[in-house]
Amino acid sequence: MPRGLKCRRVCSVPENRIFTPQRPSGQAVTLTVEELETVRLCDLEGMEQDDAATSMNVSRATLQRVLHQARKKIAEALCAGKAIEIGGGNYELARYPCGCRRRCKNCRFENRTGILE
Repeated sequence: MPRGLKCRRVCSVPENRIFTPQRPSGQAVTLTVEELETVRLCDLEGMEQDDAATSMNVSRATLQRVLHQARKKIAEALCAGKAIEIGGGNYELARYPCGCRRRCKNCRFENRTGILE
């Protein structure tokens, strides 16, 4: 009997969940919240995959698989002119402390003055 799915930890859910091109064609691509989190941590924040996997509470192999799926979906949307919808997935919001070794730019526990809430 397989074990249940493990929730992936994310710092926050995005406020904007739909991105559309000027002339959308075809059906929208759905990006899960944890796929977006892997792209954000690895590509935007510049974290190493080991650190990003630790932050999300998953193995490095799982992170690589999710990151590959996310990049493929984003490339499909950009090349085919499809909209990107963000939603769904198997995730949990990080509780303080969020687990990042360094404060990421998206951490919801830090206000604009840099003081923890």
